[in-house]
Amino acid sequence: RIGSFRLLDRRSAAAVNLSSQRRASSVRPVNAEPKRNDGIVPLAAAEVAEKVEVEDYEQLAKQLENASPLQIMDKALEKFGNDIAIAFSGAEDVALIEYAKLTGRPFRVFSLDTGRLNPETYQFFDAVEKHYGIRIEYMFPDAVEVQALVRSKGLFSFYEDGHQECCRVRKVRPLRRALKGLRAWITGQRKDQSPGTRSEVPVVQVDPVFEGLEGGAGSLIKWNPVANVDGGDIWKFLRAMEVPVNSLHSQGYVSIGCEPCTRAVLPGQHEREGRWWWEDAKAKECGLHKGNLKQDAQEVPVNGTANRDLFEGKNLVALSRNGMENLLKLEKREEPWIVVLYAPWCQFCQGMESSYVELAEKLAGSGVKVGKFQADGEQKEFAKQELQLGSFPTILFFPKHSSRPIKYPSEQRDVDSLMAFVNALR
Repeated sequence: RIGSFRLLDRRSAAAVNLSSQRRASSVRPVNAEPKRNDGIVPLAAAEVAEKVEVEDYEQLAKQLENASPLQIMDKALEKFGNDIAIAFSGAEDVALIEYAKLTGRPFRVFSLDTGRLNPETYQFFDAVEKHYGIRIEYMFPDAVEVQALVRSKGLFSFYEDGHQECCRVRKVRPLRRALKGLRAWITGQRKDQSPGTRSEVPVVQVDPVFEGLEGGAGSLIKWNPVANVDGGDIWKFLRAMEVPVNSLHSQGYVSIGCEPCTRAVLPGQHEREGRWWWEDAKAKECGLHKGNLKQDAQEVPVNGTANRDLFEGKNLVALSRNGMENLLKLEKREEPWIVVLYAPWCQFCQGMESSYVELAEKLAGSGVKVGKFQADGEQKEFAKQELQLGSFPTILFFPKHSSRPIKYPSEQRDVDSLMAFVNALR
């Protein structure tokens, strides 16, 4: 005996008839533990090492594509037992904990405490623990790394050079430590959270980024039970089950992260617009789900449209490099301009083509010129340096009496949103 755990050899294990599908654990699941645990690793490391059977998770994802979140959650907990945990962020993914409870199976929950969360989020953590009778396994950033970052760059460096470095120290590395003690984890990723980057999230997959307990590629399985669920339906479920929710939601917050990097969104805005709002849409990920992101930086044909130009219409002006340079030089313009910087291969540019052409039709004769500038290839560096290009598409408004263009900040590229932007500035 080591403490209260008895180590079993192979013959002892066989004698108690351990199932290959669902291993009995000599450690109680975290929601039965009376005390908090310092991390994920100690619990999982105390388990009897058993080989998890190799499975084709792409095939399993296809089989579960039309399954309910409850069915997917039940399958995940059945398959991995105490070697799997729910990643809880303090937002609407409390639905995951509710689904886990409804399965009737033991489950574990962990969360990343970055040290920069809203007070309301900490209160929510406490409410969730009391409501479900569980203890969340909190993971914290390395104090030395945080100290070095703050001392060298200040408390709010992310407003100047992007959030990635801070997220790497406060979120990604603690998550990596947590997952090294697991064989699988459960996330609240949904396809509709960020259509530009998460639209292909499967319900289960081999984690493409992080490693699990056994180490190496393929050692961690990632479950996304609500991948196919609409955000509105998640909220209907939460209200129906009368579960605790973060009080920030009632103040207009939808997607909730660290306090300095999260703000409320207005009606009609996408939920991700409340996160890292000072950055381009493509950068609005902290790195926790990097493997699920669709990268528009790869200049490859999409749907066979690489050889076809975009935004064709009689009310649209195709601008050359000289045309853009001249537009930049004008301090007083006779007419304002709205210009899209695009790449024909970019799927997001393709997605907004019809709305932008319709915008040009609506603005015809209004005194606002509508233009386009192909800013990939050899024009990309110029566009990045002079035209604020961060990702495709980038939309700029050139006011009538100002030389500096104004960048459209929203991910909403429907004609009504674009029209509202133009009307507010012309």
